[in-house]
Amino acid sequence: MKKFLITIDTEGDNLWEWKNGEKIYTENTLYLKRFQKLCNKYGFKPVWLTNYEMLMDERYVSFIKEVIGNKQGELGMHLHAWNTPPYFELPQDQLGAPYLIEYPYKIMEEKMQTMTDLIVKITGEMPCSHRAGRWATNQQYFNLLTKFGYQIDCSVTPGINWNTSVGQTKNSVGSNYKKNPSSPYWITDSTSSDKVLEVPVTTRKVHHFFKPKEKTMKKYLGSFYRMIKGEVLWLRPNGNNLDKMLYLIDISKKDKNDYVMFMLHSSELMPGGSPTFTTKEQIDKLYHDIECVFKEASNYYEGVTLKEYYEYYDS
Repeated sequence: MKKFLITIDTEGDNLWEWKNGEKIYTENTLYLKRFQKLCNKYGFKPVWLTNYEMLMDERYVSFIKEVIGNKQGELGMHLHAWNTPPYFELPQDQLGAPYLIEYPYKIMEEKMQTMTDLIVKITGEMPCSHRAGRWATNQQYFNLLTKFGYQIDCSVTPGINWNTSVGQTKNSVGSNYKKNPSSPYWITDSTSSDKVLEVPVTTRKVHHFFKPKEKTMKKYLGSFYRMIKGEVLWLRPNGNNLDKMLYLIDISKKDKNDYVMFMLHSSELMPGGSPTFTTKEQIDKLYHDIECVFKEASNYYEGVTLKEYYEYYDS
């Protein structure tokens, strides 16, 4: 049976609108139990890829300890470089939040040490799963992951080029994954024989006509244009893409990959925690869409954590 992976970027409230110097709040931790309960209903096991400010919130620590204790999910690492100690001032040449790969190698290493130590302190075990902040990776980054014992990464989004997302220092941009494979593959440390398993986010470029919800000529022309040009779909709800997620589930159950990966941000589970879901009604609609996806996926996939997937893949 194919595997169903759920990865949650677990981070502070509405970081899309956060500005450097502002306090980062973590109230979304109070909204996570509803999502975990829905995962439990379908036997799915979310991987809570967690960053620094969430690990500093005792309410979140209590939540994730319960999840782990009940074997209902996994705590992985998600590193936002700009607020993970040690602090290091970079030149302010651009307005984007800095990527970890913009920092000197020693600072990259120390920030990863901070995150790894925190997770070990909370769980008593070495973390094995990771996703880069703002999706940005390079060979140095993967070298550090292997050095710290991480076994699995899920930062790659095949078919997507993040070069329009700038960092903080001059000419820094996001990673380009346009040509990366959609199936898992090994990435070897350039300084040793160690390696990490890359498990890409489920993204597929499709040429399919999706009937627009608003029956206007402009909307129909837009749907035809996207069908001809092609559009990249992924299992990431935005409040208006249930049909596309279900279509992706349908085509993925027939392809060569042995998994699909659903992703979301923890803050998107809270009203006002993101620019996309600002009201309680929008959150309820989000949960309706998620449950439709989970219900359909449960017919063809079994839920596993990234660690369990690694053990399955490497066996």
